Amino acid sequence: MTLIILRIFIYYWDTPIVIANNRTVSFILLVSILLNFLSVFFFLGCPVEITCLLRQTSFGVFFSIGVSSVLAKTITVCIAFKASKPGSILVKWISFNVSNYVVLVCSSVQVLICVIWLLVSPPYVEFDHRLYPGKIIIQCNEGSVVAFYSMLGYMGFLAAVSFVLAFMVRTLPDNFNEAKYITFSMLLFCSVWISMIPAYLSTKGKYMVAVEIFAILTSSAGILGCIFLPKIYILLFEPNLNSRKAILERNK
Repeated sequence: MTLIILRIFIYYWDTPIVIANNRTVSFILLVSILLNFLSVFFFLGCPVEITCLLRQTSFGVFFSIGVSSVLAKTITVCIAFKASKPGSILVKWISFNVSNYVVLVCSSVQVLICVIWLLVSPPYVEFDHRLYPGKIIIQCNEGSVVAFYSMLGYMGFLAAVSFVLAFMVRTLPDNFNEAKYITFSMLLFCSVWISMIPAYLSTKGKYMVAVEIFAILTSSAGILGCIFLPKIYILLFEPNLNSRKAILERNK
């Protein structure tokens, strides 16, 4: 589904509705969602050294790029609305293309956290004899617990900031109504991961992995559905709305 939406998005790259919704950041977000879905394969099968090293770090980096893109979209909405007021000093930020820098800076912090994690106390394959007496359970030990929860905490921080900003501007005119979709997507994202934490801590072995896979798939699908499906619907089934004139008329 993500790949299909990505192809549709690229096909309509130069149309007004795609341009109006920050197409570069939207493309980055779509690619990150696709990588999020693919990162699930690191969690499947018998753990080996390379999958243990990559599964949490790849998930953390890909998700942070996605959430940073959502945050960049939200900030763009805020700046665009404030800059529309006479005498606003934020006009120059529109041409500065601040959204790309938000994605770069915010995702770079997560990359730094994961690099430090891998250098100081990386995940490794663990043979657990105590979980089930008489059986040897092969699983991934996350190494540094502090680094693991720092990675999750930073991702949660980005999601919370995106949700708060989007909630504050959710009632803006239709030209900026992407904030409504961002609010719903971040609400779903935060709900999934907040409910996932107690379930994750109370399970062991393969059930712990299953809980995390479910959270990854559900939150990724939520962002994809809330932010992109309304646009895809217009592109495919309401092409008359995909014009500069129609966009201006809707915002009168």
